[in-house]
Amino acid sequence: MTKVKSLADLKMMKDSLKSKISLREKGENSENLVQIKVAMATCGIASGAKVVMDFLLEELDKRGINSVVTQTGCMGYCYAEPTIEVKRPGQEPVVFGYVDTKKADEIIEKYIKNGELVDGIIPTNYETIDGEK
Repeated sequence: MTKVKSLADLKMMKDSLKSKISLREKGENSENLVQIKVAMATCGIASGAKVVMDFLLEELDKRGINSVVTQTGCMGYCYAEPTIEVKRPGQEPVVFGYVDTKKADEIIEKYIKNGELVDGIIPTNYETIDGEK
């Protein structure tokens, strides 16, 4: 176990454990929550995905929106990084490209809260083998 050398170390440990417990609790009931995946492959990170993820985590918590924010690998939209996938309860996921903190704020306020589509959606352009999307 890591030694605690300062109050800042203790606070950092507390925050880390709190987020792990929250993710575990929310993960069991995630179908009833807003689910957001942030593409964190090399191209996403280089384009600012870490800043976007931190912003989403902080703002969703501040605004009291029950959600699970996770990171994922490459979504295949390198040209549009940073990209995020947002799934509202009971709906199909929507992928947004070129997401900075300003766009993330708009996605929270318009799409997540009200279901209103905003610019930046990357359309689905594939079907599975059995013909389903």
